[in-house]
Amino acid sequence: MAKSDITREDVLKAVAEFDELTREVFLEKYKMGEASSYFLRHGGKDYDSKAILAAAHGHHDGLRPLRSEDFSGGTADTVKWLRRLGFEVHSQRAPDWVRDEIILACDLLRENGWKWMSPSDPRAKELSELLQLLPIHPMEVRGPKFRNPNGVVRKMQDIQVHLPGYPGVKTNGNVLDRQVLQDFLDHEAKMRAVAQSIRDGLQSGKLLEIYDTTPDLDDLEGEAPEGRLLERNHFARERNSKLRERKIKQHLLKHDNLACEVCGFDFRATYGERGDGYIECHHVVPLHASGETRTSIKDLILICANCHRMVHRRNPWLVPEELRLLVRRTLS
Repeated sequence: MAKSDITREDVLKAVAEFDELTREVFLEKYKMGEASSYFLRHGGKDYDSKAILAAAHGHHDGLRPLRSEDFSGGTADTVKWLRRLGFEVHSQRAPDWVRDEIILACDLLRENGWKWMSPSDPRAKELSELLQLLPIHPMEVRGPKFRNPNGVVRKMQDIQVHLPGYPGVKTNGNVLDRQVLQDFLDHEAKMRAVAQSIRDGLQSGKLLEIYDTTPDLDDLEGEAPEGRLLERNHFARERNSKLRERKIKQHLLKHDNLACEVCGFDFRATYGERGDGYIECHHVVPLHASGETRTSIKDLILICANCHRMVHRRNPWLVPEELRLLVRRTLS
């Protein structure tokens, strides 16, 4: 018995058998579990890599199929041998949950009395379908079990164990589970509104459009408390050129220049003609409160690039008056 004896033709025979038998029957025949991380991709389809290699060994003359305990399904064994034979093997390990997803899962946990539910619960299935709409994770990193109802419930369990006084055994999660839970415990009304805004934006398609068209914001140092989708919606509104022009015209009816409304910096006074007419707009309405309503001029403030960056640099984001006070204290 040697994996080095397996040929490319043996693997192709195993792939053909997989297609003929269907995945469930194939895995049962070779006593293999479903792959969770690595998949062989051939002809536009994904195959459980360890099961394919086991079957391929049995398709070689004089060899029996490999048993699960004979080898590993990771990069040091299955992946290595299949790639040596020229096959594409890729990882479909589920990507880490991001804040937007955890907010939705935590809100469902709250709705259920801070108790997780069965994966067969219609609400778990509904959230699973909603999470699969999120445009945050590329399709190529999503496995066949991506955010399925079982995964939804597992995340609810990961959050529940951090409730104050929880008596059970802790599960593995990530630091965001604790952070989002604490946000719900400290500011329930706000976080419920955040979750509803995300749901509304996804179901209407508005946040999907925003995510696809808004420039990358990864240069920002901190993720918005409300998550990435509402953050992008926020920036898309700030970059509305027509709204910015209207705001500037309104401002100049009462003022002689376009000085920053926080620190007083004037681009024209510093850069001459090159800075004439330049200023940025900041949307002052909280992300979750703005929802899908149209942005009005009164929702915006004219602000310099430095102050704009400082507003968004860390969580929680500062409101203009907080930044004004910070500037005054620093300069005094």
